[in-house]
Amino acid sequence: MTSTRRVLVVEDDPIINQSVSDRLEAEGYDVVRAWDGPGAVAAYGAHSPDLVVLDVMLPGYDGHEVCRRIQADRPVPVLMLTARADEADVLVGLGVGADDYLTKPFRMRELVARIGALLRRVQRAAELVARSPLAVGDLRVDAAARRVWCGGEEVRLTPTEFDLLLCLAETPGAVVTRDKLMAEVWGWPDASGTRTLDSHVKGLRAKVGVERIRTAHGVGYALEAGDGE
Repeated sequence: MTSTRRVLVVEDDPIINQSVSDRLEAEGYDVVRAWDGPGAVAAYGAHSPDLVVLDVMLPGYDGHEVCRRIQADRPVPVLMLTARADEADVLVGLGVGADDYLTKPFRMRELVARIGALLRRVQRAAELVARSPLAVGDLRVDAAARRVWCGGEEVRLTPTEFDLLLCLAETPGAVVTRDKLMAEVWGWPDASGTRTLDSHVKGLRAKVGVERIRTAHGVGYALEAGDGE
């Protein structure tokens, strides 16, 4: 990984903060560190990181508020660290702009893999500038501008939600398998992260309409122009 990639690590536990920072520096990243909510927002503004590793429970204000504030400035990939795997907590994080999450305790190897996958997606997105917008019913997806409209109204999606919708929109009506979605959107070689996928689908449905995304049970998902499942 090129050293030009800068990662902001926000974690109030000094041992975890140090361990994550040391591992990412060893992987070739330029690491900036923060230990609380206000410090995270200040560090983000001062250093313009390419990605943020963000703990949910922080002094000052929590990771969800940090995520809201930094995403309001400019879209940036955010990997949230949470002590609980409760689905409601995960959906709150996704709703404020997080792209992925890891539940503590986690393996450093998995953290590094998730970060690499998120950054590769950003790079792939930059290669879509020449693509024409896609239309599925009254849903319009502009890959170049990374914007989405439903019935003429613009819908704000997180980077991960956008990539997931784009992958489905490329073959409207056809079922895209879980393995393909995990590979295309997250860069994972298999569907081992199905809970992450299902959580993002739930968040995406809440924004574009439940009826638009059909579930093929045990297989994957499809984007429909009309009523879904």
